[in-house]
Amino acid sequence: MNVSSDTRRSTPPQNLSAGPMSAASPQWVHPLRNGAQVIIRPIGKDDAALERAFIESLSAQSRRFRFLGQIGFPSDALIRRLTDIDYVHDVAFVALANVGGKAQEIGVARYSISDDGRSCECAVAVSDDFHHQGVGTLLMNHLIDIARERGIGEMLSIDSAENFGMRDLAQSLGFERAPDPDDGTQVIHRLTL
Repeated sequence: MNVSSDTRRSTPPQNLSAGPMSAASPQWVHPLRNGAQVIIRPIGKDDAALERAFIESLSAQSRRFRFLGQIGFPSDALIRRLTDIDYVHDVAFVALANVGGKAQEIGVARYSISDDGRSCECAVAVSDDFHHQGVGTLLMNHLIDIARERGIGEMLSIDSAENFGMRDLAQSLGFERAPDPDDGTQVIHRLTL
């Protein structure tokens, strides 16, 4: 996949949420702050190797912030769970960039709808080499747009209180921050959609 020559739309089509999304749904191309191009699209089962390589490439701190605990190498079951998305209850977008002539996953954002369907819990992770390039903002904006279009009323993210990058991202997107009443090492970011 040649990321830099992809000419697909950079804005979401109006009918994106009319039906279930899939890994074949539209994708968007955006410039990053460093001038590189990034493709954002739904993640799918065929992305298992990309997702595994992405998680394994994260620093120990980034993995801890993403999974709220230490994981070394992701299990096959975890990779299946992260890439086998139904796009009805769960949505996940992957960001791909051309790194050394190959498409490489540099970020991922996802949400899972609560049992009552009124809220969703989200998570985002960005490759350490691409921090401060706008990847997290792009991913989260697409995720927020889909959640709004689907009538979800609130998005929340449970994060380490030490994750200042997420604090700044959440604040820039309009999330409110509060301590997690069940765990003093965590915070909850909430966004009314």
